[in-house]
Amino acid sequence: MMKKEKATILKQDVLAEGVYSLTLSTRSASKVKPGQFVSVYCNDESRILPRPISVCEADGDIDMIRLVYRVVGGGTEELSRLHVGDSVDIVCPLGNGFTIRPNKKAMLIGGGIGIPPLLQLAEEINAKPNIVLGFRSETFLVDDFEDYGSIYIATEDGSVGTKGTVIDAIKENSLDCEIIYACGPTPMLKAIKEFAEGKNIEVQLSLEERMACGVGACLGCVVKTPIKDIHSNVNNKRVCKDGPVFDAKEIIL
Repeated sequence: MMKKEKATILKQDVLAEGVYSLTLSTRSASKVKPGQFVSVYCNDESRILPRPISVCEADGDIDMIRLVYRVVGGGTEELSRLHVGDSVDIVCPLGNGFTIRPNKKAMLIGGGIGIPPLLQLAEEINAKPNIVLGFRSETFLVDDFEDYGSIYIATEDGSVGTKGTVIDAIKENSLDCEIIYACGPTPMLKAIKEFAEGKNIEVQLSLEERMACGVGACLGCVVKTPIKDIHSNVNNKRVCKDGPVFDAKEIIL
């Protein structure tokens, strides 16, 4: 079991309605790989379980991590009220991240709050990939990706970029690749998996799932698999411990 550490808030900004960017000082920053997450504990002790939040950026040279999250309940609402100099307990890093294939033409695909964990990947992949970002309407983090690849945007209401889904944006712009790295809601990931299977493209998917313990002990976050898991003896894997990043062939969506 990894130990808690106290992290100090360095910065907190509002990026869009209900979407916040939280920068923390932590000694664990140098250990973070793209796609991993952090368990953040609320200071309100009535909220026992931590909130799992993907790492958006990490810089071990200055002991900094950046978390971008959406307010969806009491726990994240409490986090949104933190100020510079406040502190929170965290466990960092958790889960397995993306495996970078440096010799393959890449495409990064993010949807909604699944976009933030792709930023550190974009920074480290060093290959100027195509980056496809999907939003309902209001966009965020787009400027942060501009230095790392060619950006294509899809919005449900058509206010920016392609009207529709990330798959619509890929088709409209005739984008191709040899590997896809993706994070977002399950319907989006399912569509990406089906799209890639028809073109024999390797896919790594980062799943969004409600987590309780964050370390694989409670089996509260699982995804179906073609083969039996050695820990539970059923056809599943633990998203928090075995993932959140999986090869698309390993899971059933």
